[in-house]
Amino acid sequence: MSLTFTVRRAVLADAAALPAIERSAAELFRLDPSLGWLAETEVPEAAQHLLAIEHAFVWVAENSDQEVVGFLRALEIDQQLHIEELSVSQLCQGQGLGRALVLVAIEHARQQTLRAVTLTTFRDLPWNAPFYQRLGFNVLDATPIDQHLIEALQAEIAIGFPGERRCAMRLPIP
Repeated sequence: MSLTFTVRRAVLADAAALPAIERSAAELFRLDPSLGWLAETEVPEAAQHLLAIEHAFVWVAENSDQEVVGFLRALEIDQQLHIEELSVSQLCQGQGLGRALVLVAIEHARQQTLRAVTLTTFRDLPWNAPFYQRLGFNVLDATPIDQHLIEALQAEIAIGFPGERRCAMRLPIP
């Protein structure tokens, strides 16, 4: 069954739904026993999402019943749009919502004449680096990595992410 959805900028009223979506999306990590703990970690509360909606860039995917079922949160750093979080409710995964959210972020970066879209992710999970590579992102292994990406990777390792499995990615905006 195909899911009908729309992507739009988040409004303050959306903040209440975002923590549950992030928790639902994290259930996918249970497929990798060494990462199952990520399904148990705390996620930002609605108040933090409110701040992001006010001060950063947040887009949501909404189903035909006007329920928010996915979101993407990003910040502008050094003329680049950095994707901090992409979450799609478990029941709606595999329907193109994540792709649609990322494409809206890329288009926003293009309209704002930013240099690139960046993110950090797992290099070996099919719904992480390989997903972004299909959208044109490159893994930054041999090239100099921007300071904000180094700091993001270090912060992830500090909270227990396996550093050897993490990578930074960039999609240059022509």
